[in-house]
Amino acid sequence: MKSGHPQMHTWSDTEPLRLVEQHVPAGDPERKAIVCYALYLPAVSHRLLRFVQGRPTSAVTCAFLAWLAAYFTAQGKRALLLIWENASWHISPAVHAGLKAYNRQAKHTGECRLILCRLPTKSPWLNPIEPKWVQGKRAVAEPARLLSMTELMHRVCASYKCELTDPIAQAEC
Repeated sequence: MKSGHPQMHTWSDTEPLRLVEQHVPAGDPERKAIVCYALYLPAVSHRLLRFVQGRPTSAVTCAFLAWLAAYFTAQGKRALLLIWENASWHISPAVHAGLKAYNRQAKHTGECRLILCRLPTKSPWLNPIEPKWVQGKRAVAEPARLLSMTELMHRVCASYKCELTDPIAQAEC
């Protein structure tokens, strides 16, 4: 396997499928990449996904956490323990301060508190969602053509059997 090429496994009756690097035509108005924030609940094998218009930032992370807090407050939950990796947009001072302020308020109002458990640096195998990402990438891969962002979002949600929600817009934290 050459460096930089995805490791993909496929099944075919004739010959193995090969992924071909796709190029976006010049002047294409659609975004070149999309980000997906996710929460995996292993006990019930359930996932909550939110796509992001633009790149992941601290503000988007704050918006995702607010969405999770509202979702689990509505479910009657008092606290949610999140296993969190060390991406810069996860551990930024803005996210830390926003989470601290939210949890202080949530404790008094009875909303669902968010408790982050950070993983050791460079240890993604400890995060239970990582194998699920690999399965999802394999399930939605299209070897012969470039998928539109809308089609990709629909395929990801269909693969994970979850609802497609409106993407999170870039905002201030």
